[in-house]
Order: sequence, then structure tokens, then C-alpha cells
Amino acid sequence: MKILVLCPHFEPDTAPTGTVMTRIVAELAAHGHELHVVTSLPWYRDHAVDPAWSGSWWRTDRTGWGSVTRVHPFPGADKSNLLRRAMGFVGFSALAGVAALRAGGWFRRVDVVLAMSPPLTLGPTGWLAGLLRRAPLVFNVQDVFPDAAVRTGAITNRRVIGVAEWLERFSYRRAAAVTVLSDDLRENVAAKLEPSRRDRVHVIANFVDTDAIRPGDRATRYRAELGIGEEPVVLYAGNVGFSQSLDLVVDAARSMPDVTFLVNGDGAARSALEADAADVGNLRFADFVAPERLGELLATGDVHVVPLKTGLGRVSVPSKTYSILAAARPVVAAIDPGSAVPRILAEADAGVAVPPDDAGPFVDALRALVDDPDEQARLGRNGRDWAVANASPQAVGRAYHDL
Repeated sequence: MKILVLCPHFEPDTAPTGTVMTRIVAELAAHGHELHVVTSLPWYRDHAVDPAWSGSWWRTDRTGWGSVTRVHPFPGADKSNLLRRAMGFVGFSALAGVAALRAGGWFRRVDVVLAMSPPLTLGPTGWLAGLLRRAPLVFNVQDVFPDAAVRTGAITNRRVIGVAEWLERFSYRRAAAVTVLSDDLRENVAAKLEPSRRDRVHVIANFVDTDAIRPGDRATRYRAELGIGEEPVVLYAGNVGFSQSLDLVVDAARSMPDVTFLVNGDGAARSALEADAADVGNLRFADFVAPERLGELLATGDVHVVPLKTGLGRVSVPSKTYSILAAARPVVAAIDPGSAVPRILAEADAGVAVPPDDAGPFVDALRALVDDPDEQARLGRNGRDWAVANASPQAVGRAYHDL
């Protein structure tokens, strides 16, 4: 088959969704498909186009399985300016739409268009590209938007919400298939479709590269670089945004002065979080590491946390959970009961789930795990076994191939 892929990030960009789509493309290529990817110039790390890729608004590279066309993402340095970010997504999607008509040959027929959201604007772009290239759309939903942004209060303008909801339903209804990461997300998306179309929604979980991410010694080089000693480390690694209840991490650090807490990542909420934690000496902040050091980063933490605000557990599945399990580290998740992450932790027996936005149970769960290295090791082994059996790239690639 000839597959046209539209996504916001692709290697060497460091965004988690870029890692996901890069491996999906690799697995589909291994099945013998020809793929033409339209994505952005690398920009995620600093929210500016990487200097090595600057100087051009459009770049196409040939690969053994097809091609990668990268276009300007119109990034904005102020990550909290939602209007500016939305306009950037619109600009990128418009430019990507033009590139989508050219990728693999101007207007030549393809067999399927695979478009990723967020941003939602790639839904209409993918549908139009499919219409003009005579192919059905498969809409890959990583996070249900605008639900999460509305529930966190990141978007309050009713007109903006209305436009986003219209884009969402437009994309779902014109897709031949919609893929989501969990049963919760399937219920959310299916409820926005007519009953006759709800069988279009398919669950395909994200993968974790269990070959690249393996259990490692806690005494990592990264720990030494940060000046962290032998004390226990509780780690949050990922986006520091408005969806994450990272105030719980600040509360826990205040309650557990004998433990080092490390927040590794960046995002719109980081500056405010650092200000709130200015008096907490055992809470450290660090920037994203290079992708090849992800396994080392994950090994640095003795216990990992996945905090998500109330109401978001059923509209977002933190993909970091799979990587943590692959690294054989236990998880304490503060997230809606019954949602995907608590179910995974229960099935794998790989961690503890507590209610969201409640510091008491969160701190108690952390304290119990930090004080019990044997339990840490047991839960870590269980998580690693589950990840290898259920979330390998090969299994996920096969699911997309079959669809």
C-alpha cells in the first residue's frame, strides 16, 4: 500500500508523539508499505526551529521506504499563549496540506491517509488530502481535544471551544477509522458519533521500545551530573503542563525531606511550578535529555509519578507510563479511578493508583514505596514483564497494518 502520513513531529524531533509516529512508520515499512510523511521541521525542544534545520520553510528527504517532507511549524516561544499556538497550528496545517498533495507525486493516488491529533487542524487537512488523492482517512487521536484543555481551564472562551469541538466532530465523522489509546477514549469519541458510525473507533495503544528501554542501575551518570547522591529519587519525567497535578509533587517533597524529587521536562506550567517550589530544597528541575539517554533518565528514578488532574484520566493516556514499566520502575499514579492507567497498573501489578488531586493518599503511597526497596523491585519486574508482553512496537505495528 501507499500511505500518506501527516503528523506534528517526526525524528529527529524529540516530542513523544514524534517518537510514536516514527516507530509506527518503521513498523509499517517493515510490512512492505510505501510511506510518505509530512511533518514539521524539528522544533519541540526549544519551541523554535532547530538551528541545524533553519533556513528553509520546506525540506524533502528520500528514504528507503518513501519520503519525509518537513515544513515550518510556526512555533511560538510563549507556550502559555494559546491563541498564538492555535494560529501556529493553523499555519502549519495549511502548509502541511500543500505538502500532502505533493508527497509521493502531485495528486497521485494513495491508499490511505493517516493523520495524527493533536493538533486537531490536521483532521480537516488529512480529510482534504484524502479527498484529492482519492483515499480514506484514518485519524489517530493521541489526546482528546478540547476536552482536556476545557477541564483544566486552559481554554475558557466559548467561541474557541465551539470551533475546537466543531473541528473534532468534523474529523471524526469524515474519517473511515479513528484510532484511540484506550477504552476510555473510545467511549469518549464514540459518544460524539452517530450510533451507526461508532464501530469506526478502534483502540490501538501506544508502544514502548522494550529493546531500547531496559532495566538499569540506579547509580546513573545522569544522577551524578545533577549532583544527586545515594538518597531515594522520586521522578516525574515529561511535559510540565496544565493537565498534570504537579502541585502534588511539591507537597510530597515538602513532606519527605529525606528524598530527592526530580521534575525532568518543560512546558507552559514550569515557571509557575518552580516559583511555588522555591523554598523546597529537595525538589530539583532539569531539562529534557537527549532521546538516546531516555533509558538512563528512567533508571535514575527509584519511584516514578504520573499525576493527572481530576477528569482527565478518561480523555488522556500518559504514554510515559509504558516507558516507566519497560524500565522496571514502580509507578505511583494520581489519576481518575477506573481509567486506563490504574487498570494497567492493576493488571501488571506494577504500581499504586490513588485518587487525583489529593495530596494525603499520594504522599502516603510514595512514602510506603520509598521505604520498601524490595517492593520497588517486585513491582518493577512485574511492569517490565507486562510491557514486553503487551506493548511492543511489533504488536502495535501489526495492529495498524491490519487496520
